[in-house]
Amino acid sequence: MATSDDKGASYDAVILGAGAAGLMCAAVAGQRGRRILLLDHADQVGKKILISGGGRCNFTNIHTLPDRYVSANPHFAKSALARYAPADFIALVERYGIAYHEKTLGQLFCDGSAKQIVAMLLDECAKGGVDVRCGQSVNQIAHSDAMFRGTFGDFRFSAPNLVIATGGPSIPKMGATGFAYDLARQFGLKIVEPRPGLVPLTLGGEDVLFRDLSGVATPVEARAGKTAFREAALFTHKGLSGPAILQVSSYWRRGDPVQIDFLPDAASGWLVEAKRARPRASVAAVLGTVLPDRLAQTLAERLALPGELGTLTDRKLAEAEARLARWIFHPNGSEGFAKAEVTLGGIATAGLSSQTMMAKSVPGLYAVGEAVDVTGWLGGYNFQWAWASGHAAGQAL
Repeated sequence: MATSDDKGASYDAVILGAGAAGLMCAAVAGQRGRRILLLDHADQVGKKILISGGGRCNFTNIHTLPDRYVSANPHFAKSALARYAPADFIALVERYGIAYHEKTLGQLFCDGSAKQIVAMLLDECAKGGVDVRCGQSVNQIAHSDAMFRGTFGDFRFSAPNLVIATGGPSIPKMGATGFAYDLARQFGLKIVEPRPGLVPLTLGGEDVLFRDLSGVATPVEARAGKTAFREAALFTHKGLSGPAILQVSSYWRRGDPVQIDFLPDAASGWLVEAKRARPRASVAAVLGTVLPDRLAQTLAERLALPGELGTLTDRKLAEAEARLARWIFHPNGSEGFAKAEVTLGGIATAGLSSQTMMAKSVPGLYAVGEAVDVTGWLGGYNFQWAWASGHAAGQAL
């Protein structure tokens, strides 16, 4: 338990933010005998966990590798991920008897509810005697005489260690803010410019007509720069979404194009072959056999190849095939932090130890989870980073 003096309650460490990374860090440190205070301004812990995966929590990905993360330093995540792997979290889930399943591409979800994951983490915190408090604001964080001091509402606390686990500004309706960055800057840590990640992209200009396809989805290969993903794309009333688009959005920069292969499994020359087999069919009709009708019609109109296939030259068809394989969209932006699943950028890894997550220039100050400049792919990777980074700091406290 905490001790008290005229400067408030004293702990071994105070963890700001009771999300995935903060809960894991608190549980690990508490079970190592440390006196831990876990604080969150929300009225309950794990709010983002509860809404994740449609309420079923995509809690990890069995294919987790460091190259599935975006960071200014692609090597930073290696240490923590190697020391706390998906198998470690799965073992914890199984120990609690939580049923789960693999959906696609290594994504693991609860069969029941994300509430089971939050309850599990709270139970792990309870085993370590963690003091969990919610529903107030943290303010007046100060550092002197090797101690961090602050208030949580009217409650005063102090500790030689402070962990920033308050995440990034994605999904502000859940209470997300840039608090982590303000605090990091207060202690001299650098910030990699935060921007929305895993976010729908918006379309304007000549691409606006594709908004009329709102609700239409199809498997594609989407590419931004040198990075490509093969999953579904979804047209929305604002532009492009779906797993493939969310994935490439983390690699997209404003002004860059996004390239889509609408028929990634089609063999070279397939449209010319279709002409031989169905010379009286239209381009729209042939596309309609492999793509949703509304999308097929829109693409055919943009290709401007009217009439029957038999009236078109092989060269024209080859050009159409090439365009369908490398269709260029020019997003004019994204739907921003309000719709972003995660935040790219954050507290610069150059100022942190990859072994312990502690700030190199401020002994006792740690940063974990989404607050740090490490962002995973869609599909459980960000939760695995939260568990791994939280575990690394929890072991070091």
